[in-house]
Amino acid sequence: MSTYSSEELNELLGHFSLPQMEYLIKPLTDGLINDTFLVFDAATPLYILQRVNHLVFTDVKGLMNNIQQAFKYLKGDDYTRITLVSPKTGGSHYISPIGNHWRVMTYINGSTAYNTTEDSNIAFQAGRVIAKFNSLLQQADLEDYVDTIPRFHDITLRQDQYKSAIKTAPPEKLEIAEKAIVFTNEVLEKLTALDLKNLPVRVCHNDTKLNNILFSKETKKALCLIDLDTLMKGYFLYDFGDAVRTIANTAAEDEQDHNKIVFDKNLFEAFIDGLAINGSFLTKNEVQMLPWGAVLMPFLHGIRALTDYLNNNIYYKVAYENQNLDRSLSLYNFTQKALSHIDYMESVLKEKLG
Repeated sequence: MSTYSSEELNELLGHFSLPQMEYLIKPLTDGLINDTFLVFDAATPLYILQRVNHLVFTDVKGLMNNIQQAFKYLKGDDYTRITLVSPKTGGSHYISPIGNHWRVMTYINGSTAYNTTEDSNIAFQAGRVIAKFNSLLQQADLEDYVDTIPRFHDITLRQDQYKSAIKTAPPEKLEIAEKAIVFTNEVLEKLTALDLKNLPVRVCHNDTKLNNILFSKETKKALCLIDLDTLMKGYFLYDFGDAVRTIANTAAEDEQDHNKIVFDKNLFEAFIDGLAINGSFLTKNEVQMLPWGAVLMPFLHGIRALTDYLNNNIYYKVAYENQNLDRSLSLYNFTQKALSHIDYMESVLKEKLG
């Protein structure tokens, strides 16, 4: 994370329509892309101040318009509202003299997030609020939204990037990654054959891992979704699959002990029970295809990690040389488990959402 002084950050806040005072500002270190700070009035957290990484998100204006449009609808019963604080000059965010893009949003006090869970109530609440999020956005006009990362979940793009990496990778890396490469080729054949054309295109979150959901610390009720930078057009099975890979599995994304990687049926069914509360917007075709979302999403994250490993770790941050390969193998392990549970998932979804 970049280093900013308290004076610099307070000066930035001075460009927004906020009460003018000396705020206490503390960095939040969970994010990997943006610089994020929690803004306090004395001991009370009030706002999130964030620098949007314009090297990753090249169309910040479009990204912020997506969020601004979505916030019109993301409110109501059982969904806690977050709002943008406008700059004094108007618009959705402030651009500093050196070209950095800053935004301020309201903070939900008493909230928390979880990386993994073994609590079926957390899984249930996650399903409920993800479906609520998507249900509320049924009112949105697709034409109002741009793709913040074009082809983000496009299996054909990830296949092409992977094949290019295979051609240029050092021979020793190809040897070390042989197991992952064999699995990639096998599953690519299945996933590239999927026909998604009959599914409705929706405004989706596109990154619904568990830690992008805020929960009440006191009641553990899911409040809302955060990190909306990938909010854009997509298929609901993207949101479904990203949730399943981080809710039904209690292990970390780069877990090296694959015995700890599970497909927990109790957590999966609790998640689907929550989804069913607000899932009436889903079509029959969508429900039938959802199990493949639970295969597609961990595989997409896995092939991206493997591709980066073969490209000498140029995209993801790594703590050691083979971390991207470990990420890939872990994600592929869950992909295999999801594949082996296709019939089970179809049965549960038919029962609870059919």
